[in-house]
Amino acid sequence: MGEQVRIADRINTAPRYTEADAVRLNNMFRGRDTVEMLTVLLRENMLGDAAIVSSFGAESAVLLHLIASIDPTTPILFLDTGKHFPETISYREELRNMLGLLDLRIIAPDPAHLAQKDGTGLRWSYDPDGCCEIRKVLPLKSALAGFDAQFTGRKAFQSATRKALPRFEIEEGRLKVNPLADWDKARIEAYMAEHALPVHPLVEQGYPSIGCSPCTTKVAPGEDPRSGRWKGWDKVECGIHTAVTPLDDSANDPIF
Repeated sequence: MGEQVRIADRINTAPRYTEADAVRLNNMFRGRDTVEMLTVLLRENMLGDAAIVSSFGAESAVLLHLIASIDPTTPILFLDTGKHFPETISYREELRNMLGLLDLRIIAPDPAHLAQKDGTGLRWSYDPDGCCEIRKVLPLKSALAGFDAQFTGRKAFQSATRKALPRFEIEEGRLKVNPLADWDKARIEAYMAEHALPVHPLVEQGYPSIGCSPCTTKVAPGEDPRSGRWKGWDKVECGIHTAVTPLDDSANDPIF
């Protein structure tokens, strides 16, 4: 408890973090239950101002349920890219009502920037990195500016690029918390069944990882769960968890 108090004091007085803070927290909570960890973090206010970043995708209900069970007032940031499946929007509202989510914030791209950089709405088809930058990366960066920490639903089993995912890491001086980093698919499914959490309607149709509709395809049995994202492109992340190629401001949209 003494160590917790010292870290909490530091976090409350210095809202920006270093790698040393992530190391301390990873060591402090190594081997401890996820619910216990989240309870301490939220009820002891160890993170300062924290938000959940949720896609309301295939497995989002687990993290949302875990945190809502402890503090349903935790802000939830949802990036409305304008390209989501209708099923995702419906699922978002279903979970909002079922879990009693009290502070859901819909984050959208800047309309002027969107008109300038993706006037046709087809940038995803020739520059998926640029599309993600406009519709996800920049809006989220702005939305997170007032927060000291963010929770994500990332898990190590989802792809090869996430296999060494820690519970705590640092991004631009902000603490990024991955409470489900060490959960496997069986544990996710068991938790959802135990708490009668609804499954995203597209999962049973063969979509184990769900993003924007133009860049998400079905996945064959045995394939990497995220192999259906940006199929055919050398791209495995949208950019909110890793850097993408900056937009070329001199380029104009192709004419279709």
